[in-house]
Amino acid sequence: MMRQYELVERVLKYDPKADEAILNRAYVYAMRAHGHQKRASGDPYFSHPLEVAAILTELKLDDATISAALLHDVIEDTDATRAEIDSLFGAEIGALVDGLTKIKRLDLVSKKAEQAENFRKLLIAISSDIRVLLVKLADRLHNMRTMEHMKPASRERISQETIDIYAPLAGRMGMQHLREELEELSFRWLNPEAHKAVVDKLVTIRKRNLGLVEEITRALKERLDEAGIRHEISGREKKPYSIWSKMQNKQISLEQLSDIYAFRIITESLDDCYRALGVAHSTWRTVPGRFKDYISTPKQNGYQSVHTTVVGPRHQRVEMQIRTRDMHNVAEYGVAAHAIYKDASKRTSEALAKDKDGGPYIWLRHLVETLLEGANPEEFLEHTKLELFQDQVFCFTPKGRLIALPHNATPIDFAYAVHTDVGNRAMGAIINGRQQPIDTRLRNGDEVDILVSENRSPPAAWEGIAVTGRARSAIRRAARDAVRKQYAELGRHLIWTAFDRAGVEYADDKLKRVISRLAHRSLDDVLVAVARNELPVGDVLKAVAPEAKLAAPVQPLHKPRNRHDHGQGQEGWFVLNKVINLKFRQADSSVEGNGKGNVGLPIRGIGGDMPVSFEEAGAVPGDRIVGVLVPGQGIRIFQIHSPRLADHEHDSWIDVTWDIDPQRPERFPARLSVTALNEPGTLAQIAQVIGEKDGNIDNLRMVSRAADFTVMMIEVEVWDLAHLNQIIFGLKSKSAVSKVERVFA
Repeated sequence: MMRQYELVERVLKYDPKADEAILNRAYVYAMRAHGHQKRASGDPYFSHPLEVAAILTELKLDDATISAALLHDVIEDTDATRAEIDSLFGAEIGALVDGLTKIKRLDLVSKKAEQAENFRKLLIAISSDIRVLLVKLADRLHNMRTMEHMKPASRERISQETIDIYAPLAGRMGMQHLREELEELSFRWLNPEAHKAVVDKLVTIRKRNLGLVEEITRALKERLDEAGIRHEISGREKKPYSIWSKMQNKQISLEQLSDIYAFRIITESLDDCYRALGVAHSTWRTVPGRFKDYISTPKQNGYQSVHTTVVGPRHQRVEMQIRTRDMHNVAEYGVAAHAIYKDASKRTSEALAKDKDGGPYIWLRHLVETLLEGANPEEFLEHTKLELFQDQVFCFTPKGRLIALPHNATPIDFAYAVHTDVGNRAMGAIINGRQQPIDTRLRNGDEVDILVSENRSPPAAWEGIAVTGRARSAIRRAARDAVRKQYAELGRHLIWTAFDRAGVEYADDKLKRVISRLAHRSLDDVLVAVARNELPVGDVLKAVAPEAKLAAPVQPLHKPRNRHDHGQGQEGWFVLNKVINLKFRQADSSVEGNGKGNVGLPIRGIGGDMPVSFEEAGAVPGDRIVGVLVPGQGIRIFQIHSPRLADHEHDSWIDVTWDIDPQRPERFPARLSVTALNEPGTLAQIAQVIGEKDGNIDNLRMVSRAADFTVMMIEVEVWDLAHLNQIIFGLKSKSAVSKVERVFA
């Protein structure tokens, strides 16, 4: 266990002005308060807060934070009180210890409603002073390092909480080294079999590539020295959790792993970063689509670096990060380094507590502002977790405004990030000058122009496409508003019909004057209540014209069992709303899923079958689909992201769902655009992947051909969307393939 003088010497080494007396008092007080308490390992309990303090000295934090680390468990686990801490150590340290005590009592993996509220409390606790989070992260790191002494149930709960909440928070604060260790330790306990499989595979790859890191380091050093660039080079193998995450995201197997080495080049100046990039690119062939410039466009947590991937010696993909020394400090230590190196004359505590001029803390402050607006707790939790987990892409409006979005964001997310009204009226997107599907995954540097229509509202299916919490909640809200509007229109029609039969002239103003008698707050409330059969239309007539009599019972065209089920209505419901539920079932096997034939389609609310056809691009089970009522032709089926949907008014859209018979499996067509290297055997590799994945190539043609790359259009037949995605992921895993996209038109 570290001695008292050793801890103090550590702090004085990087901060000679630190208050040595307060550090000594905190050490002695915590040691006495915890007394003979033991940890699960049998070690003295005081060893834990001491190790937490030691971790924070590696981040070169101020004396108040180190003292709070020593004291962080005393209020919770001993007889110490907040008042006593304040009197002995001051209000600043007392507030830090109090914030940490509150966090310790939170269960962040409880059932969703409680988890949301606890997560709110967590963010409020750390938003007042970011040092609370830094101590908590160090506390969690030491607990994860000693997890073998915990009970299995506790290990699982703590590890899940760590990988769900604390590791992403560390990443968002720019503390990548700490995040990696938290993820790695959590992965080991949550999924030991997968962890062992990845580690064993890395051992095999390491033996096969013996000397590769040294070979690449030597080649880079020679070329950089020739260019006169002062530098430091370090090469490493990626962490098992990082590799596992990539396997999950890209649906690749252990055998397909290729990109497992990362090199870091640290230069003396910004100019040298780009010169070093030129050296790397002129030494080895680059991998298309893998270049990211976070120097010109830093991440929100302050991270700056140039990323690129090359095909190095032995045909091994190698990732490179190039940055200056100052950028490296921020990349390793995040918000702490940001405060220390930004202005050496500032006290670290002041910089961390205020951080008013930007940096990683801005994200947290913005998040808490959202929290305090009083949004639904569960929606807030969803939004926050999405923002925590996702890396970022940076896109631009046509006027040059920078929009930061999570990884895998779509034009839908971009539109709502610009403004809610833009998202609600979006009908398409032009990306880098070309119209693209609305669910296209955006990339760094994309210029996005959202096409809008005044008479437009977002389809409910967009919620499943959107990535950001802001977009999802706005789409849900718009969907609720649209349903309410439909009910209001139906209610007004029913009331107008009843009034007309009774010989009474209807006007909204007449109804507004008697709303209070009907126990509703607004005209829309009355109209919706009538449509839902919650308010008899006769009561409305009696309130407006007491002397009038209802000529005949008038009932709503249906009474929904819930807000998703329109029930068994009459044709009038379809005419009024143009929104119905139907099930798609292939009725004629001769159609062969080519999208050109007509099939029968049972539709609720309309007698008999209605002819149905598919758009040219087709659809596969699992796609979100929309029907469009085409007069005289029946219903035409489109993918929800089809650009051709923009040719049809939204009020002609019909909700449709798949209803495939599992006893009669059938293949459906899909189109893929594949960009591949011009190398011998490339086409054979592509065909092999599709064949091994049980796909069928129906057609293949070369769209464009350059010196190095060929773009080909492949029409494949698949069982469903999951099957199609397996083929796409399989193609992407091939080193000869640089890009695979599904084509929707």
